[in-house]
Amino acid sequence: MDRPSNWRQEAVEIPREELLRPGHPACPGCGAAPSMRLALKALGPKTMVVIPASCWSVIAGAHPNFSLEVPLLHTPFLSGAAAAAGLKAALEAQGDRETLVMAWAGDGGTYDIGFQGLSGAAERRTDMLYVCYDNEAYMNTGGQRSSATPVGTRTGTTPGGKPEEKKDLLNIMVAHGVSYVATATLAYPQDFLTKFKKAREKRGFRFIHLLSPCPTGWGFPEEKTVTIARMAVESGAYRLMEWDGEEWYTTRQPSFRVKVEDYLQAQTRFAHLTGQELQEIAKQTAAYWEKVSRKE
Repeated sequence: MDRPSNWRQEAVEIPREELLRPGHPACPGCGAAPSMRLALKALGPKTMVVIPASCWSVIAGAHPNFSLEVPLLHTPFLSGAAAAAGLKAALEAQGDRETLVMAWAGDGGTYDIGFQGLSGAAERRTDMLYVCYDNEAYMNTGGQRSSATPVGTRTGTTPGGKPEEKKDLLNIMVAHGVSYVATATLAYPQDFLTKFKKAREKRGFRFIHLLSPCPTGWGFPEEKTVTIARMAVESGAYRLMEWDGEEWYTTRQPSFRVKVEDYLQAQTRFAHLTGQELQEIAKQTAAYWEKVSRKE
């Protein structure tokens, strides 16, 4: 549902402190790197980051040249949430309830390989933040499909287009009874910062889904990352929403000045689709977000 008519999202000042160092090895135009930059600006230096195998395993670098100014733990693919839960337990044993533990994982380590640990931490209501930066495929290993890959997408393992729809992870998280779920993308930094600050203040298990455009895997010019993310939101292909523990709210309504078909055609991963197939995906997209936001 929409926020009440008198509700306004307050402007958030973007902190000047930089917790992401320059010179990291992310691909040009990578959406995941500036997303981490914004996230840490909202969360602040009292944050510990856990990164399972993903593109960010490379972006973060190796000791002693980490690209982050906060403590960082690398883990195998499947254990990001479990490792974050262990760190939180250790902090609490030391009497530290101020430091936030954030698991930062790609869609492969969230929707697929790491789902068991994610579900366990969510079911136990572990006091942590889990962020999935979703570039909609296994981009670090060549662009194979994941269960986060949208229907129709051409990947290294679905050359004719993926036949299955994207997994509804948002409502899966809601079904776990977590305290906060939100979607965000770097194209709307005020919405992004507001949600991360809110997640910082809450207790219990929190989950944020980030749409993270990938020029290499999606097939668009590297200078168009923000444009592509904005097209996703304005077309309704991706919705900016949050779950406050009771119901879904839309935090920014799509303008629909851009069609879902226009968003898809701006990426070569959908270049094989016919006009009729693009229209069908647009219908499925609208149905998906209606399902996501339906109140139980």
